[in-house]
Amino acid sequence: MAALPRRDFLALGGAAAAAALLPGRAFAAIPTGVKLHGLSAFGDLKYPADFKHFDYVNPDAPTGGTFNFSPPNWGYNQNPLTFNTLNSFTPKGDAPPRMEMCFDALMVRALDEPDAVYGQLADGVTISQDRNSFEFSMRPQARFHDGAPVTAEDAAFTFKLYKEKGHPDLSVTLMHLQDAVALDRHTLRLSFSGKQSARTILNVVQFPILSKAFYTANPFDSSQLNPPLGSGTYKVGRSSAGAWIEYERVADYWGRDLPVNRGQNNFERLRVEFYQDRTAGFEAFKKGEIVYREEFTSRVWATAYDFPAFTAGKVVKHEFPTEKLPSMQATAVNQRREHFRDARVRQAIGLCFDFEWTRRNFFYGSYERSQSCFEKSEFRAEGLPSPAELALLEPLRDQLPAEAFGEAVTQPASDGSGRDRKKLGAAAKLLNEAGWKRTGDFAVNGKGERLSAEFLVDDDVFVQVFSPWVANMKAVGIDATIRLVDSAQYQLRQATFDFDLITAAFNFNATPTRDDLEIFFHSRTATVSGSRNLPGIASPAIDVLIDAVGAAKDREGLTVAMRALDRALRARRDWIPSWFLANHRAAYWDMFGFPAQKPDYGFPVETLWWFDKDKATKIGKA
Repeated sequence: MAALPRRDFLALGGAAAAAALLPGRAFAAIPTGVKLHGLSAFGDLKYPADFKHFDYVNPDAPTGGTFNFSPPNWGYNQNPLTFNTLNSFTPKGDAPPRMEMCFDALMVRALDEPDAVYGQLADGVTISQDRNSFEFSMRPQARFHDGAPVTAEDAAFTFKLYKEKGHPDLSVTLMHLQDAVALDRHTLRLSFSGKQSARTILNVVQFPILSKAFYTANPFDSSQLNPPLGSGTYKVGRSSAGAWIEYERVADYWGRDLPVNRGQNNFERLRVEFYQDRTAGFEAFKKGEIVYREEFTSRVWATAYDFPAFTAGKVVKHEFPTEKLPSMQATAVNQRREHFRDARVRQAIGLCFDFEWTRRNFFYGSYERSQSCFEKSEFRAEGLPSPAELALLEPLRDQLPAEAFGEAVTQPASDGSGRDRKKLGAAAKLLNEAGWKRTGDFAVNGKGERLSAEFLVDDDVFVQVFSPWVANMKAVGIDATIRLVDSAQYQLRQATFDFDLITAAFNFNATPTRDDLEIFFHSRTATVSGSRNLPGIASPAIDVLIDAVGAAKDREGLTVAMRALDRALRARRDWIPSWFLANHRAAYWDMFGFPAQKPDYGFPVETLWWFDKDKATKIGKA
């Protein structure tokens, strides 16, 4: 991290001190020097050391069947439309979703708690007195799929490799890792510098553990299509690059009866099919080639479920409640491009989007307007800042827009006409104030250069949805266009920040850590290829507020810091909020069982559901 100017260093001290004064318990409440079966952000654990299984699973779920599905989410370098590597954990390439299911981790998250983790490869962890070192006791029975033991040496090798060469989702979190050492065959020590967040370890323990032997013999890059050696419930089976991949349940999986695994991963085979457009994917679902999908196209959800299998009752539409996780769907305005560095330009672009018209004409009345970077959570800022929020913001007053200190910034509603003159007039005025003068059809700067803006998309749906936005941008003088590219090019251009405007959707952890936020918003990641900092935010003030989140001592303090951060981000207008859904719109062939109670902090259908042979027989899918 680059050194901060003195003014910013003093601001950091003020904000961090304000967070530290907030009352409550911290990670420091967790005892040191004793072996712990689980960890959480503020010390509370739902499950005791002798728990048998998580409450949200069916421990008696039958196993078997094939689950052909279109994954609704993915991470690392994964791509839902194609794949050209089986290494998910490197910055480059396009890996298939769910490769991480082939690997175990030191600990795994409970989906009915906001941030608790419990032992998988490790049966416990001991925290040093200074809270900078963590010793993990690894289960001696743990095995890779070739029968070789999973040792502390493998784990130490993994963390060093991720820090040096891993995807930013991994390497950024490990920035303050000083060493990873195998004290003996079954004892791993992770040592941090003291600059890490107290909650960094909650992310680190969930990283997939790799085989040292495999990656000593094979390069750790995106060139590999040979299946990597894992230790998880599934392993790579048959595949066709870019078309489909199968994950086969490991018959002699070592960890099947662990409390954190019982009642999960019930399908004998997972199959992911790749379709270049949504129409082809939906047609495959109608035929039963895909048996589960989440519907993200409102028109299809509202009008297209009239095919024979649906009318015969073989296919079910159901809305499941969404998770209690902060979420963001928004358009990033790339400030690595000089003409987008003025916030007035970014605000003008946002004013050209008519959500109300879009909702009525494209979304069939579904979706709500997003306003926050942390939508659907208690971290969304509302109204005027509280005294506690102001304690964090005031030291940064000369570095943040004045709007951060007033009512939380919201995107104004339009008149729904699709061409709201009041909003477009305000946009044109902002461009003029920013030095972009209207000359004929275009706004130009003092050098006579046009203000241009190109949306980068990889789906025809977004061409349709964004075309009216582009038309409004043209109306105020912006030379706006849409570029549709294939999925591999899209992923590459996103990773290398080669775009003007790009839309993305993300979920954050229920208890966001400093590391989570740095990947998205910190100046440190503005130049890290593959990071989620798509707008190129490089603001010392935002960095300070992220550190304040990391310094929060309890959930109340965390909420205050997150709301202050939300205010600052919304005032800066790095992201233009778009829309969100309150529920999962799921459609599936009626051949599955699933727990009656969905967990609040996750919805991994392929993990929690199971094949119901009787149901499948009734619809001819046994």
